[in-house]
Amino acid sequence: MTAGERVVVVGAGVAGLTTAVVLAEAGASVHVIAEQVPGVTSLAAGAMWGPYLVEPKDKVDQWGQRSLEIFRELAQDPATGVRLTSGIEASRTAEAAPDWATTLPGFRPCERAELPAGFTAGYRFTVPLIDMPTYLDYLLRRLRDAGGVVEQRRLTSLSDAGPASAIVNCAGLGARDLVPDRDLRPIRGQHVVVTNPGLTEFFSEDTGLSPDLLCFYPHGDTVVLGGTAIDGEGDLAPDDKGAAGILARCAEVEPRLAEARVLEHRVGARPTRATVRVEEETREDGTVVVHNYGHGGAGVTLSWGCAEEVRALLSVK
Repeated sequence: MTAGERVVVVGAGVAGLTTAVVLAEAGASVHVIAEQVPGVTSLAAGAMWGPYLVEPKDKVDQWGQRSLEIFRELAQDPATGVRLTSGIEASRTAEAAPDWATTLPGFRPCERAELPAGFTAGYRFTVPLIDMPTYLDYLLRRLRDAGGVVEQRRLTSLSDAGPASAIVNCAGLGARDLVPDRDLRPIRGQHVVVTNPGLTEFFSEDTGLSPDLLCFYPHGDTVVLGGTAIDGEGDLAPDDKGAAGILARCAEVEPRLAEARVLEHRVGARPTRATVRVEEETREDGTVVVHNYGHGGAGVTLSWGCAEEVRALLSVK
């Protein structure tokens, strides 16, 4: 593609907005079309960098590392909502640290005295934490500064995107109907946002495939508490029982959270498939479509690496 050609990006979650920014700053004429601006699932993210439970590993490692480099740069500007934060990931079953964690700054195994009751192992490291409402607003500003246009409307098919040199499908769970892709399924996630009682470090439990997660991520005056991972459910209504469970699990690890005031509930449906899909296809009508979806709970973690791969597939310089 040559500079100035029109590219339609479908979706305004973290994958769509990041891809739109990368393409617009490379010289494409970018038009984002999305039902929700920004996407509610991305708004609901915690969000801590970490390539959890996502495949294919070789590509995920590449995408994740590139994203990590960029998040470290963004953390130098408080207006982005990205901060480098120290904390602990712990396990009740003495799990070994994942290989991606061992390369992070400050990585070391925890002393027994550092771990909450009931935990047998853990490790400390420093990693980007992303305050998603602030960060998504930053991406929107950056996109518009690069000349990108955002249109809020629902598409019933990719063909509805209108004339374009290429369409980039970052529709998340919406790709299930737009492609269609029946291998895509929702994993419902819920977080509770509370006032910060003084926390400066994150905590995350390695819960494996359990639907009940335990994490808390401080973002200045607030803390995002998590969480849940209900496979196959896409309902976005807050679940009071689930929220109570989140609060109880987090307060057991950090008692100060028991008195924190609840500010809001955030619910999203992680778009999940066996492998992340980043690939190009030419449709029967000759339209070039590049797919970038199916990131599960790693959409933020992989966002910049996947966006740059889309740019390379479209040969936008």
